[in-house]
Amino acid sequence: MTIAQGQQPAHLPALVLAYLGDAVYELSIRSHLVAQGYSKVDFLHKQAIKYVNAETQAKVLHAIAGDLSDEEAAIVRRGRNAKSGSAPKNISITDYRHGTALESLIGYLYLSGREDRISEIIDIAIGIVSAAEEKNKR
Repeated sequence: MTIAQGQQPAHLPALVLAYLGDAVYELSIRSHLVAQGYSKVDFLHKQAIKYVNAETQAKVLHAIAGDLSDEEAAIVRRGRNAKSGSAPKNISITDYRHGTALESLIGYLYLSGREDRISEIIDIAIGIVSAAEEKNKR
């Protein structure tokens, strides 16, 4: 993926990174679910919602927080502190901001060509949702 000539991903506004990161994250999750063999769209949508929500994204961010490079941590801080024009509905502002931070990180990683790191984060998200589902089965 290329961006405007001379523009570095780290210099883009955090909400622009989050906008792109949201799409990359959701596409990664949807691809994972389809690869699992699910073929009913309604079921796929319900499964995707488990991953693509601010609460889960906040949990993923907390899970990777100790493993962030200094550069990644700076992007996360910018994403967490970014002020969007809309207020979240039905979720805490803290989870909303942490979700935005994770999306900013993924957008940054995508523009930096770090698909390997995105895959690591997606694997962690899958593990978190899987563990929650196992816990709910008990």
